[in-house]
Amino acid sequence: MIFLRTLLALVLAFGLVACGDSKFKTYRGPAVTSVQVHKSARKMYLLHNDRVLKQYDVALGFMPVGHKQFEGDGKTPEGGYWIDRTNPDSKYHLSLGVSYPNVYDTEMALLANKKPGGDIFIHGAGKYPGSNKVDWTAGCIAVTNKEIEEIYSMIRVGTPIYILP
Repeated sequence: MIFLRTLLALVLAFGLVACGDSKFKTYRGPAVTSVQVHKSARKMYLLHNDRVLKQYDVALGFMPVGHKQFEGDGKTPEGGYWIDRTNPDSKYHLSLGVSYPNVYDTEMALLANKKPGGDIFIHGAGKYPGSNKVDWTAGCIAVTNKEIEEIYSMIRVGTPIYILP
């Protein structure tokens, strides 16, 4: 009898832990058909066709003005890309990969005898809460951890992203 009570208590305890606040949210609204990032305004918009579903304040690369030209320049790319991967184990809570560099980006960097860089993501703040108030990334687009949970649930791989000056 004691064994059964202990087993039942363990099952209930694990069940309560499993019901905790997960970083993986569910989204049941209209599909996000594109993402727009307006660098100068530090805003990101998730759109369904021409309707804004959500908007977020963002932080950018530590040298945000201009298009990313090579690895280490601290710039966030500009242009049309797409979301090409998800990373549920990001050190910045959750992240969505941006398809930078494209063929043009690679050719331009190589002409300058440099590497184009890569690993551009939309990501959370990780252990740096509130860090979307200042440009601090190496070229990524950063939001809060709570916001990336929502964004991660809404955007699918293949969604176009337009990063504008």
